Amino acid sequence: MEISISSRQVRVTPRLEEVIREKIGDLDRFFEKLESGVVHFAETRNPRISEKVTCEVVLEADGHRIRTKVTASDAYAAVDLADEKLQRQIRKLRTKLQRLHQGRDTIRVAEGEFPQVADLAGVNVEDDDDVMPKIVKTKRFHIGPLTPDDAVLKMELLGHGFFFFVNKETSRAAVVYRRDDGDVGLIDVAD
Repeated sequence: MEISISSRQVRVTPRLEEVIREKIGDLDRFFEKLESGVVHFAETRNPRISEKVTCEVVLEADGHRIRTKVTASDAYAAVDLADEKLQRQIRKLRTKLQRLHQGRDTIRVAEGEFPQVADLAGVNVEDDDDVMPKIVKTKRFHIGPLTPDDAVLKMELLGHGFFFFVNKETSRAAVVYRRDDGDVGLIDVAD
């Protein structure tokens, strides 16, 4: 598996790189077709925060994307936490795939046979200690055309972390959301 490592304000030593390649690279035992992984570190420079190092890992496996983001006191601890979370997420996906392919001995299948995420709709998963979250509340509301700036204003007024709207400039669905760094992001549907 190809792993790329990047960082912002965190020094990636050869030993840290070796640990990353060992732990994250070892996750390919769950999927034969684990294609790539991206590991990114960032450090918070606030002296009041004890868990300063953030580690974000994104794995690509034959059409499936698995992502986690953790914070810890140092980069090594962050890699350990990310590895544990990714193992749980992969176990959940593996259980879904096994239930989807009832009767097969293993989920390791030939190239191109992995079901896409849309094929997993309606598959219930109950793992030992990991239960998939359930939708417990549904809201319906009118979506009127707004500019992204108006959507940000509404999001702030509601005190939400995101706001779904129809972009007045593009006439397509869009979402504005509060980023971890305090700024706002915009997700817009592509052409």
